[in-house]
Amino acid sequence: MITEKPLKFGIQNGLNVARAGYSEDQILTACMLADKTGYDSIFYMDHTNVPQWKNAIVLDPWVMLSAIAAVTNNVELGTCVTDAIRRHPSNIALAAITLDRISKGRAILGIGAGEAQNLKEFCIPFEKPVSKWEEQIQVIKTLYGSTPDHTVDFNGKYYKLEGACLQAHPIRKPYPPTYMASGGTRTLELTGKLGEGWLPIGYTPELFEDHAKQIQTSMNKHNRTQKEKDNFQYALDIDVYFSEDAEESWAKMKEAVKVSLFKPEVLRVHGIKEIEGFDFVKYFTEYSMSDQSWIVKMREAATKIPDKIARSSTAVGTPDDIIPTFERFMKAGVNHFVIRFWGKNYFGSIDKFASNVMPYLREKLQK
Repeated sequence: MITEKPLKFGIQNGLNVARAGYSEDQILTACMLADKTGYDSIFYMDHTNVPQWKNAIVLDPWVMLSAIAAVTNNVELGTCVTDAIRRHPSNIALAAITLDRISKGRAILGIGAGEAQNLKEFCIPFEKPVSKWEEQIQVIKTLYGSTPDHTVDFNGKYYKLEGACLQAHPIRKPYPPTYMASGGTRTLELTGKLGEGWLPIGYTPELFEDHAKQIQTSMNKHNRTQKEKDNFQYALDIDVYFSEDAEESWAKMKEAVKVSLFKPEVLRVHGIKEIEGFDFVKYFTEYSMSDQSWIVKMREAATKIPDKIARSSTAVGTPDDIIPTFERFMKAGVNHFVIRFWGKNYFGSIDKFASNVMPYLREKLQK
Protein backbone atom coordinates (compact mmCIF):
# COMPACT_ATOMS: atom_id res chain seq x y z
CA MET A 1 0.00 0.00 0.00
CA ILE A 2 1.24 3.48 -0.84
CA THR A 3 2.20 5.50 2.23
CA GLU A 4 -0.60 7.57 3.75
CA LYS A 5 1.72 10.29 5.05
CA PRO A 6 1.87 13.62 3.20
CA LEU A 7 4.13 13.24 0.19
CA LYS A 8 7.09 15.63 0.01
CA PHE A 9 9.52 16.47 -2.76
CA GLY A 10 12.83 18.25 -2.48
CA ILE A 11 15.91 18.99 -4.54
CA GLN A 12 19.47 18.24 -3.55
CA ASN A 13 22.42 20.45 -4.36
CA GLY A 14 24.84 17.56 -4.35
CA LEU A 15 27.32 15.84 -6.63
CA ASN A 16 25.13 16.83 -9.58
CA VAL A 17 25.56 20.54 -8.88
CA ALA A 18 29.22 20.26 -7.83
CA ARG A 19 30.21 18.31 -10.93
CA ALA A 20 28.43 20.75 -13.25
CA GLY A 21 30.32 23.63 -11.69
CA TYR A 22 27.28 25.83 -11.21
CA SER A 23 27.99 29.24 -9.74
CA GLU A 24 26.56 30.36 -6.43
CA ASP A 25 24.11 32.63 -8.28
CA GLN A 26 22.92 29.75 -10.46
CA ILE A 27 22.39 27.57 -7.39
CA LEU A 28 20.37 30.29 -5.68
CA THR A 29 18.28 30.76 -8.84
CA ALA A 30 17.53 27.03 -8.95
CA CYS A 31 16.50 27.11 -5.29
CA MET A 32 14.19 30.08 -5.85
CA LEU A 33 12.61 28.17 -8.76
CA ALA A 34 12.06 25.12 -6.56
CA ASP A 35 10.52 27.28 -3.85
CA LYS A 36 8.09 28.87 -6.30
CA THR A 37 7.08 25.67 -8.12
CA GLY A 38 5.89 23.70 -5.11
CA TYR A 39 8.84 21.72 -3.77
CA ASP A 40 8.87 21.06 -0.05
CA SER A 41 12.59 21.02 0.71
CA ILE A 42 16.08 21.92 -0.44
CA PHE A 43 19.11 19.97 0.74
CA TYR A 44 22.82 20.67 0.37
CA MET A 45 25.60 18.08 0.46
CA ASP A 46 28.42 18.33 3.01
CA HIS A 47 31.74 17.29 1.51
CA THR A 48 35.24 18.66 1.80
CA ASN A 49 35.98 17.39 -1.71
CA VAL A 50 34.83 14.88 -4.29
CA PRO A 51 37.96 12.97 -5.32
CA GLN A 52 36.50 11.54 -8.51
CA TRP A 53 35.93 15.00 -10.06
CA LYS A 54 38.87 17.36 -9.62
CA ASN A 55 37.18 20.29 -11.38
CA ALA A 56 34.02 20.20 -9.27
CA ILE A 57 33.10 23.16 -7.06
CA VAL A 58 32.49 22.09 -3.46
CA LEU A 59 30.99 24.65 -1.06
CA ASP A 60 30.14 24.76 2.62
CA PRO A 61 26.52 23.64 3.14
CA TRP A 62 25.70 25.71 6.22
CA VAL A 63 26.83 28.95 4.58
CA MET A 64 24.99 28.12 1.35
CA LEU A 65 21.81 27.08 3.18
CA SER A 66 21.80 30.41 4.99
CA ALA A 67 22.03 32.17 1.63
CA ILE A 68 19.24 29.96 0.27
CA ALA A 69 17.11 30.78 3.32
CA ALA A 70 17.35 34.45 2.45
CA VAL A 71 15.88 33.97 -1.05
CA THR A 72 13.18 31.37 -0.30
CA ASN A 73 10.02 31.41 1.79
CA ASN A 74 8.45 27.96 1.92
CA VAL A 75 10.92 25.09 1.56
CA GLU A 76 12.54 23.25 4.44
CA LEU A 77 16.34 23.46 4.37
CA GLY A 78 18.70 20.68 5.35
CA THR A 79 22.13 19.14 5.07
CA CYS A 80 22.40 15.96 3.01
CA VAL A 81 24.22 15.04 5.07
CA THR A 82 26.60 16.66 7.52
CA ASP A 83 29.69 14.59 8.20
CA ALA A 84 29.66 15.06 11.96
CA ILE A 85 33.15 13.73 12.70
CA ARG A 86 34.69 16.91 11.27
CA ARG A 87 32.88 19.14 13.75
CA HIS A 88 32.24 19.22 17.46
CA PRO A 89 28.54 18.58 18.15
CA SER A 90 28.22 22.01 19.77
CA ASN A 91 29.15 23.58 16.41
CA ILE A 92 26.55 21.50 14.60
CA ALA A 93 23.85 22.30 17.16
CA LEU A 94 24.50 26.03 16.92
CA ALA A 95 24.62 25.92 13.11
CA ALA A 96 21.26 24.11 13.00
CA ILE A 97 19.71 26.59 15.42
CA THR A 98 21.07 29.53 13.45
CA LEU A 99 19.75 28.18 10.15
CA ASP A 100 16.39 27.53 11.80
CA ARG A 101 16.17 31.10 13.05
CA ILE A 102 17.30 32.65 9.77
CA SER A 103 14.77 30.55 7.84
CA LYS A 104 12.01 31.14 10.40
CA GLY A 105 11.63 27.52 11.39
CA ARG A 106 12.55 25.59 8.25
CA ALA A 107 15.78 23.81 9.27
CA ILE A 108 16.48 20.08 9.07
CA LEU A 109 19.65 18.46 10.38
CA GLY A 110 20.75 15.69 8.06
CA ILE A 111 23.63 13.87 9.69
CA GLY A 112 25.82 10.82 9.06
CA ALA A 113 28.78 9.02 10.57
CA GLY A 114 31.30 10.29 8.02
CA GLU A 115 33.65 8.83 5.44
CA ALA A 116 37.36 8.82 4.73
CA GLN A 117 37.28 11.06 1.66
CA ASN A 118 36.47 14.07 3.86
CA LEU A 119 38.97 13.21 6.56
CA LYS A 120 42.14 11.45 5.46
CA GLU A 121 44.16 14.31 3.98
CA PHE A 122 43.13 16.58 6.85
CA CYS A 123 44.54 14.08 9.36
CA ILE A 124 41.19 13.74 11.15
CA PRO A 125 41.00 10.25 12.71
CA PHE A 126 38.31 7.99 11.27
CA GLU A 127 37.94 5.81 14.35
CA LYS A 128 34.80 4.42 16.01
CA PRO A 129 32.59 6.55 13.72
CA VAL A 130 29.27 4.95 14.67
CA SER A 131 29.88 5.18 18.41
CA LYS A 132 30.92 8.81 18.02
CA TRP A 133 27.90 9.48 15.83
CA GLU A 134 25.52 8.21 18.50
CA GLU A 135 27.09 10.45 21.12
CA GLN A 136 27.12 13.42 18.74
CA ILE A 137 23.37 13.24 18.22
CA GLN A 138 22.77 12.88 21.95
CA VAL A 139 24.98 15.92 22.66
CA ILE A 140 23.31 17.99 19.94
CA LYS A 141 19.82 17.28 21.27
CA THR A 142 20.96 17.96 24.83
CA LEU A 143 22.33 21.35 23.80
CA TYR A 144 19.17 22.36 21.92
CA GLY A 145 17.40 22.92 25.24
CA SER A 146 20.27 24.58 27.11
CA THR A 147 20.37 28.16 28.38
CA PRO A 148 22.61 30.13 30.77
CA ASP A 149 20.04 29.35 33.45
CA HIS A 150 19.80 25.71 32.38
CA THR A 151 23.30 24.46 31.65
CA VAL A 152 23.78 20.85 30.69
CA ASP A 153 26.24 18.05 31.36
CA PHE A 154 27.14 15.03 29.27
CA ASN A 155 29.61 12.33 30.19
CA GLY A 156 30.27 10.13 27.18
CA LYS A 157 33.22 8.15 25.96
CA TYR A 158 34.08 10.62 23.21
CA TYR A 159 32.31 13.86 24.18
CA LYS A 160 31.83 15.62 27.48
CA LEU A 161 29.90 18.69 28.58
CA GLU A 162 30.28 20.41 31.94
CA GLY A 163 27.85 23.21 32.63
CA ALA A 164 27.55 23.94 28.91
CA CYS A 165 24.92 26.02 27.14
CA LEU A 166 24.00 27.71 23.90
CA GLN A 167 22.29 31.09 23.87
CA ALA A 168 19.77 30.81 21.06
CA HIS A 169 16.59 28.76 20.80
CA PRO A 170 15.41 27.03 17.61
CA ILE A 171 12.06 28.11 16.23
CA ARG A 172 10.91 24.60 15.32
CA LYS A 173 9.58 22.75 18.32
CA PRO A 174 11.07 21.01 20.08
CA TYR A 175 14.04 21.43 17.69
CA PRO A 176 14.94 20.94 14.01
CA PRO A 177 14.25 17.32 13.04
CA THR A 178 17.21 14.99 12.70
CA TYR A 179 17.35 12.97 9.46
CA MET A 180 19.90 10.21 9.86
CA ALA A 181 21.86 8.69 6.99
CA SER A 182 22.15 4.99 7.79
CA GLY A 183 22.41 1.68 5.99
CA GLY A 184 23.89 -0.90 8.32
CA THR A 185 22.29 -2.94 11.09
CA ARG A 186 23.73 -0.82 13.89
CA THR A 187 23.13 2.57 12.27
CA LEU A 188 19.56 1.65 11.32
CA GLU A 189 18.86 0.79 14.94
CA LEU A 190 20.27 4.16 16.00
CA THR A 191 18.00 5.84 13.47
CA GLY A 192 14.96 4.21 15.04
CA LYS A 193 16.23 5.15 18.49
CA LEU A 194 17.26 8.78 17.93
CA GLY A 195 16.01 10.07 14.58
CA GLU A 196 13.02 12.03 13.37
CA GLY A 197 13.77 10.95 9.82
CA TRP A 198 15.89 8.70 7.64
CA LEU A 199 17.75 9.87 4.52
CA PRO A 200 19.63 7.12 2.64
CA ILE A 201 21.13 7.19 -0.86
CA GLY A 202 21.75 4.50 -3.48
CA TYR A 203 18.76 2.24 -2.79
CA THR A 204 16.47 -0.12 -4.64
CA PRO A 205 12.82 -0.29 -3.53
CA GLU A 206 13.42 -3.72 -2.04
CA LEU A 207 16.34 -2.50 0.06
CA PHE A 208 14.40 0.55 1.22
CA GLU A 209 11.51 -1.61 2.38
CA ASP A 210 13.86 -4.00 4.18
CA HIS A 211 15.66 -1.21 6.03
CA ALA A 212 12.48 0.71 6.85
CA LYS A 213 11.25 -2.38 8.68
CA GLN A 214 14.48 -2.51 10.68
CA ILE A 215 13.98 1.12 11.72
CA GLN A 216 10.40 0.41 12.77
CA THR A 217 11.57 -2.56 14.84
CA SER A 218 14.08 -0.29 16.55
CA MET A 219 11.39 2.30 17.27
CA ASN A 220 9.34 -0.33 19.05
CA LYS A 221 12.38 -1.61 20.91
CA HIS A 222 13.22 1.85 22.20
CA ASN A 223 9.62 2.72 23.11
CA ARG A 224 9.20 5.64 20.75
CA THR A 225 5.79 7.28 21.15
CA GLN A 226 3.05 6.85 18.58
CA LYS A 227 3.38 10.53 17.67
CA GLU A 228 7.08 10.07 17.02
CA LYS A 229 6.37 7.08 14.81
CA ASP A 230 3.61 8.91 12.92
CA ASN A 231 5.78 11.97 12.27
CA PHE A 232 8.90 10.05 11.26
CA GLN A 233 10.03 10.94 7.73
CA TYR A 234 11.12 8.14 5.39
CA ALA A 235 13.14 10.15 2.89
CA LEU A 236 15.23 9.00 -0.06
CA ASP A 237 17.97 10.68 -2.06
CA ILE A 238 17.13 9.67 -5.65
CA ASP A 239 18.60 10.49 -9.07
CA VAL A 240 16.43 11.79 -11.94
CA TYR A 241 17.63 12.13 -15.53
CA PHE A 242 15.11 13.48 -18.02
CA SER A 243 15.58 12.20 -21.56
CA GLU A 244 13.49 11.61 -24.66
CA ASP A 245 15.26 8.28 -25.16
CA ALA A 246 15.35 6.39 -21.87
CA GLU A 247 17.18 3.36 -23.28
CA GLU A 248 19.97 5.39 -24.81
CA SER A 249 20.44 7.44 -21.65
CA TRP A 250 20.38 4.39 -19.40
CA ALA A 251 23.10 2.72 -21.48
CA LYS A 252 25.35 5.75 -20.88
CA MET A 253 24.76 6.02 -17.14
CA LYS A 254 24.21 2.48 -15.90
CA GLU A 255 27.81 1.84 -14.85
CA ALA A 256 27.81 4.93 -12.63
CA VAL A 257 24.47 3.87 -11.12
CA LYS A 258 25.84 0.42 -10.32
CA VAL A 259 28.76 2.00 -8.48
CA SER A 260 26.37 4.08 -6.35
CA LEU A 261 24.43 0.91 -5.51
CA PHE A 262 27.40 -1.30 -4.76
CA LYS A 263 27.12 -2.09 -1.07
CA PRO A 264 26.77 -5.28 0.99
CA GLU A 265 23.12 -4.69 1.83
CA VAL A 266 22.08 -4.43 -1.84
CA LEU A 267 23.84 -7.71 -2.54
CA ARG A 268 22.13 -9.35 0.45
CA VAL A 269 18.59 -8.21 -0.30
CA HIS A 270 18.79 -9.14 -3.95
CA GLY A 271 20.55 -12.45 -3.39
CA ILE A 272 23.63 -11.46 -5.39
CA LYS A 273 26.63 -13.62 -4.58
CA GLU A 274 29.22 -11.63 -2.68
CA ILE A 275 31.76 -10.15 -5.03
CA GLU A 276 35.04 -11.84 -4.19
CA GLY A 277 38.05 -9.69 -3.50
CA PHE A 278 36.27 -6.43 -2.69
CA ASP A 279 36.75 -5.09 0.84
CA PHE A 280 33.89 -2.70 1.65
CA VAL A 281 35.39 -1.68 4.97
CA LYS A 282 38.64 -0.58 3.35
CA TYR A 283 36.73 1.30 0.65
CA PHE A 284 34.87 3.43 3.17
CA THR A 285 37.93 3.98 5.35
CA GLU A 286 40.61 4.51 2.68
CA TYR A 287 39.03 6.01 -0.46
CA SER A 288 40.10 9.65 -0.64
CA MET A 289 41.73 12.29 -2.81
CA SER A 290 45.14 10.65 -2.33
CA ASP A 291 43.95 7.07 -2.85
CA GLN A 292 41.48 6.82 -5.70
CA SER A 293 42.39 3.24 -6.56
CA TRP A 294 39.37 2.11 -4.55
CA ILE A 295 36.88 3.76 -6.90
CA VAL A 296 38.52 1.88 -9.80
CA LYS A 297 38.14 -1.41 -7.91
CA MET A 298 34.52 -0.59 -7.10
CA ARG A 299 33.69 0.19 -10.73
CA GLU A 300 35.08 -3.13 -11.81
CA ALA A 301 33.19 -5.11 -9.17
CA ALA A 302 29.90 -3.19 -9.54
CA THR A 303 29.47 -4.25 -13.18
CA LYS A 304 28.20 -7.61 -11.86
CA ILE A 305 25.00 -6.03 -10.51
CA PRO A 306 22.20 -6.99 -12.95
CA ASP A 307 20.84 -4.14 -15.05
CA LYS A 308 17.26 -4.74 -13.90
CA ILE A 309 18.19 -4.26 -10.25
CA ALA A 310 20.32 -1.18 -10.92
CA ARG A 311 17.68 0.50 -13.06
CA SER A 312 15.02 0.18 -10.35
CA SER A 313 16.98 2.67 -8.24
CA THR A 314 17.08 5.53 -10.74
CA ALA A 315 14.46 7.49 -12.69
CA VAL A 316 15.42 7.90 -16.36
CA GLY A 317 13.47 9.10 -19.39
CA THR A 318 10.31 11.14 -19.93
CA PRO A 319 7.93 12.03 -17.09
CA ASP A 320 5.82 9.00 -18.05
CA ASP A 321 8.93 6.81 -17.89
CA ILE A 322 10.00 7.92 -14.43
CA ILE A 323 6.63 7.96 -12.65
CA PRO A 324 6.58 4.14 -12.13
CA THR A 325 9.96 4.34 -10.36
CA PHE A 326 8.55 6.81 -7.86
CA GLU A 327 5.37 4.78 -7.41
CA ARG A 328 7.40 1.70 -6.54
CA PHE A 329 9.40 3.61 -3.93
CA MET A 330 6.17 5.04 -2.49
CA LYS A 331 4.90 1.50 -2.05
CA ALA A 332 8.15 0.69 -0.26
CA GLY A 333 7.43 3.49 2.22
CA VAL A 334 9.14 6.63 0.92
CA ASN A 335 7.24 9.81 1.78
CA HIS A 336 9.94 12.43 1.14
CA PHE A 337 11.90 12.32 -2.13
CA VAL A 338 15.11 14.36 -2.27
CA ILE A 339 16.00 14.59 -5.95
CA ARG A 340 19.34 15.03 -7.66
CA PHE A 341 18.58 16.23 -11.18
CA TRP A 342 21.23 15.26 -13.72
CA GLY A 343 21.67 16.48 -17.28
CA LYS A 344 22.37 19.79 -18.99
CA ASN A 345 19.00 21.50 -18.42
CA TYR A 346 19.01 21.73 -14.61
CA PHE A 347 16.44 24.52 -14.37
CA GLY A 348 14.21 22.87 -16.95
CA SER A 349 14.34 19.58 -15.05
CA ILE A 350 13.24 21.25 -11.82
CA ASP A 351 10.30 22.83 -13.62
CA LYS A 352 9.38 19.72 -15.65
CA PHE A 353 9.24 17.51 -12.56
CA ALA A 354 7.12 20.07 -10.69
CA SER A 355 4.71 20.40 -13.60
CA ASN A 356 4.42 16.81 -14.80
CA VAL A 357 5.33 14.42 -12.00
CA MET A 358 4.58 15.96 -8.61
CA PRO A 359 0.86 16.67 -9.30
CA TYR A 360 0.28 13.16 -10.61
CA LEU A 361 1.91 11.43 -7.66
CA ARG A 362 0.21 13.66 -5.08
CA GLU A 363 -3.18 13.10 -6.68
CA LYS A 364 -2.61 9.34 -6.76
CA LEU A 365 -1.72 9.39 -3.06
CA GLN A 366 -5.07 11.01 -2.27
CA LYS A 367 -7.13 8.41 -4.13
